[in-house]
Amino acid sequence: MKRFIILFILVLAVASPMILAQETQEAAGGSSPESAAMKYLAAAIAVGLSCIAGGIAVGRVGAAAMGAMSENPELSGKALPYAGLAEGICLWGFLVALLILVM
Repeated sequence: MKRFIILFILVLAVASPMILAQETQEAAGGSSPESAAMKYLAAAIAVGLSCIAGGIAVGRVGAAAMGAMSENPELSGKALPYAGLAEGICLWGFLVALLILVM
């Protein structure tokens, strides 16, 4: 899984400058279909990567919280908010994507 994520990031890092160079060569007029497509692609990447990271974080934090609660039930109030904080990563990705699409 780590290899796939690293490969995906490398492909994006190689493809992004080529796409941006093509965008800057176009006429500076109204929004072209390619720039609209780039907006949608950027929004999809923002949401997708943040949700993947949020899922990984919730999985690890949730497993650790359940393990801690099985040994000491009094820790439930202290351990579960960390899972909520990990889910916040997805919300931040959604907000970034919304700002990309609106602006």
